[in-house]
Amino acid sequence: MSTLGIGMVGARYGARMHVANYAKMPRDLVEIRGVCSRTKESGDALAREARIAFVTNDYGLLLARNDIDVIDICVPPALHHEFAIRAAQAGKHIIMEKPLTGYFGISGDPEPIGACVRRARMREGARSNAHAVRQVVRSAGVRFCYAENWVYAPPIEKMRRLILASRGSILEIRAEENHSGSNSIFSRDWKSTGGGALLRMGVHSVGACLHLKQWEGELRQGKGIRPVWVLADTADLVHSEASQRARKADANRWISADPVDVENWANVVIGFEDGSRGTITVSDVGLGGLNTRVTAFMTDGVIKANMTANNAIETYAPDESIFDGEYFTEKLETRAGWNRPSCDEDWFRGFSQELEDFVAAIRDGREARSGIDLAVDCVNVIYAAYESAETGMRVTLL
Repeated sequence: MSTLGIGMVGARYGARMHVANYAKMPRDLVEIRGVCSRTKESGDALAREARIAFVTNDYGLLLARNDIDVIDICVPPALHHEFAIRAAQAGKHIIMEKPLTGYFGISGDPEPIGACVRRARMREGARSNAHAVRQVVRSAGVRFCYAENWVYAPPIEKMRRLILASRGSILEIRAEENHSGSNSIFSRDWKSTGGGALLRMGVHSVGACLHLKQWEGELRQGKGIRPVWVLADTADLVHSEASQRARKADANRWISADPVDVENWANVVIGFEDGSRGTITVSDVGLGGLNTRVTAFMTDGVIKANMTANNAIETYAPDESIFDGEYFTEKLETRAGWNRPSCDEDWFRGFSQELEDFVAAIRDGREARSGIDLAVDCVNVIYAAYESAETGMRVTLL
């Protein structure tokens, strides 16, 4: 295949991160040949920075271009399944930011839907959206690359090699992510995002757990180990009595999360068919910058993967202005005091590697490590967790 033509859909945070990592690849591998953005201002800004010649707010015009082989979807989740289906029908390969899809309301739903629509109905709608994407992708014969960077992060890659080196089994995978709130203006509303911290952040932790158990099963017994049930709890801690008490004392100003009808904290237990467990904790009320960790408790060892804070570089500043202009790490509230800036966050968290694998998979005609099946499974598990949190009962996966 000649140079792979990329069409970007979206022009904000996720799209900019993808563009930055495409720029690290050899120029004859990929070329961004168009960008589609809801607003002219953001589309033009990205086009100027990345030297993209074609800018439009009409998705159909982007799909119609014969020189675009791949559609890279970095828009709010409410648009994901529709945009993916249209791309596949147009014969375009797909790279999509997480999550695959969700439930975003239908005509007649009372609003805010996150407070008014039963989770069982949401689960049915989300599963329908996810399976519709998979069906069209497979029938169209295009590649679907699911941008789950944890699957590609060097600490998780090393974890896989250590599991391979051992003879033991994973008894529990414990995964967590927390920070002080999303960058996205769409994260406050269920109808835009399809859920709160559990879908937006927990999809990483769920994806890592499912991936590692699938990989362990294929390694040990020739087939993946499937999740079979979910038990969960969710909460809006920002609007809890404890938070309101702190608000009166001006003691919660560091937390930016301010949800309308979504959760900002979740705890999930996944039961796998071999009797092992996955434990997920996610939170939008965690200060100190982004924290992402995965731990595998095995019969013959323990493996801990930390994908954010590390001590390769440490700084101390009596005033946060001292290091102004230099990036430290995502979601960090202050550069004052002791900190640990990331040397190469995109590489260490797997963003560079995932796009390298996606481009190679499309060029070679193979499946990416993170593909449509993982994307669908994550939606199924997370929406079963939402139903479990509402009912207080364990939910069996279909």
